[in-house]
Amino acid sequence: MSEQAPYASDPAQSRGRLYSTSDSPTRSEFQRDRDRIIHSAAFRRLQYKTQVFLHHEGQHFRTRLTHTLEVSQMARSIARALRLNEDLAEAIALAHDLGHTPFGHAGERVLHEKMAELGGFDHNMQAIRVVTRLENRYAAHDGLNLTWESLEGILKHNGPILDADDRPVGKYIGEWLPFGLDDIPASTVLMLATYASLEAQAAAIADDIAYDAHDIDDAVRAGLLTLADLIDVPLVGPIVREVLAAFPDIERSRQVHEVQRRLITRAIEDVIATSSFDIAAAAPRSADEVRNAGRSLVHFSPETAEAERGLKSFMFERVYRSEPVMAPVRRSQQIVADLFDRYMETADMPGRWGTAGRAAEGASRARVVADFIAGMTDPYAEAEHSRLFDGKGPVE
Repeated sequence: MSEQAPYASDPAQSRGRLYSTSDSPTRSEFQRDRDRIIHSAAFRRLQYKTQVFLHHEGQHFRTRLTHTLEVSQMARSIARALRLNEDLAEAIALAHDLGHTPFGHAGERVLHEKMAELGGFDHNMQAIRVVTRLENRYAAHDGLNLTWESLEGILKHNGPILDADDRPVGKYIGEWLPFGLDDIPASTVLMLATYASLEAQAAAIADDIAYDAHDIDDAVRAGLLTLADLIDVPLVGPIVREVLAAFPDIERSRQVHEVQRRLITRAIEDVIATSSFDIAAAAPRSADEVRNAGRSLVHFSPETAEAERGLKSFMFERVYRSEPVMAPVRRSQQIVADLFDRYMETADMPGRWGTAGRAAEGASRARVVADFIAGMTDPYAEAEHSRLFDGKGPVE
């Protein structure tokens, strides 16, 4: 790996962990974060959590785990090219979806509605709860005891949460701020009004690229799209035309993979070229100067950003909101709603969850219930629903 740039995050200069640890002779602090995330129970559960297509619809569709691994690989590639700390970029990418519920965004919407008067539910904030409170396997403390830089990246990889006047920004405008934002166990405050490190920004843009390329692959595999449907779609259309012209007679699966790999390569190359120019123009001399730059420095070019928005719009209309996707989504939402209501009534949850639920009332019990449900895999949520509702399944 080439020498890190002065604006890269330096593990030797980390703001540290909430709980002190002994030094490792073989790993940097960010490498230790990566390893702690990979060995967590929450990370393993991603294998059985929905990305777009529910887990039972086919073994070749992406899950949260495979998506996460793909994002981490792209984040490392971008970080390497920009002379950033690859280990931190990878750690943030590996943790960025730990707060997702079963059944993808469908489950998150239900929990957000159920918790509407109690601080809501936000998967980024839930990821912070997972790595600081809910993972409870260490003898000396709750959580994974990650470095400040990893926590900051998990929480703010999509940008600041507050502006300079402490007003909500982005998706939080017009809504409440996430529950627990003022009570995050960290070595020092997470600077909610600044941007995160370039490593976190690399993880965020890698997430977008992965969604764009891999959801196309899964949608064609599911029969919701053909390559012909994509010919005039922004960003991907020119690539489809190239591939069909160059390889008209090979199997469809190989054509689709060729489109996917070219889309990933061009998107990453666009990000690297654009970001290299912007970083050079901003000339940050440290990671903190990156945080205070007032804007993201890792991003698409304006032309690619506009095309990427067009692709996302097409995918929402043709895939994410299509009836073959929405029918199981509605069923999944009912499962989550039923489970939430039943647990609120009875606290009939296993182990420590039931103990905590029975000891709490109102908002406190609701948060225990939300934490428990958010940690479920798709199959476990379905099994719990069957157990609690006599195998009748959710109300149609």
